[in-house]
Amino acid sequence: RLHQVEYAYQAVKKNQNVTSVALKGEDCVVAVTQRKVPDKLMDKDFVTHIYNITPNIGALMTGMSPDGRALVFKAREIASKFKDTNGYEIPVHFLALKIANIGQVYTQHAYMRPYGVSTMLFSIDDEKGSSLFQVDPAGMYYGYKACAAGTKDQESMNALEKIIKKKDLKLTETETIQQAIGCLQAVLGMDFKPADIEVAVVCKNRHGVIRLSEEEIDTHLTAIAEKD
Repeated sequence: RLHQVEYAYQAVKKNQNVTSVALKGEDCVVAVTQRKVPDKLMDKDFVTHIYNITPNIGALMTGMSPDGRALVFKAREIASKFKDTNGYEIPVHFLALKIANIGQVYTQHAYMRPYGVSTMLFSIDDEKGSSLFQVDPAGMYYGYKACAAGTKDQESMNALEKIIKKKDLKLTETETIQQAIGCLQAVLGMDFKPADIEVAVVCKNRHGVIRLSEEEIDTHLTAIAEKD
């Protein structure tokens, strides 16, 4: 057993006590995570787990924030160099592979520790359409229809399985957003305020990674409450 790697998995779960989910719709991907501001004096606009790697590839980092930020900067460098060399944007599955390679190296050397962060990459791929990948601290990466990370990842996975079973990825953008937020609400057993969560969307008919404003999140939360 590699205890150091197991500790990295635990860091993702326990470091910030945050749960994240991502769900793929018919032609969109939605990522939702909790936003916790650790200090009353902090400006909440600077607390985020959602980043852009390129204008069209979003990343949701769950776990240790400094590790997440460092990995995002490495990913941006990889994406930028790829575009420079090849003249087109890096495909999201290739970026997932590259990030996984970095994670794997850190499980091999005694003088390095693995990144205590789980990475979800989402994008609308030119060839494959809506794409969602998760890279874990040990350097394994998979494509997903829906995935979860953080404190209540297993409970979230079970809830997402039910959504996938019922809808089988025939979800519109609005449905996908509401199912993802609703899933996280149900798992955590709390009613969110718009400031409690972050939502990012990539969609075929809109360009780039879009973060929803608090007003937009509020509209979706109201719709979920009305459905319930």
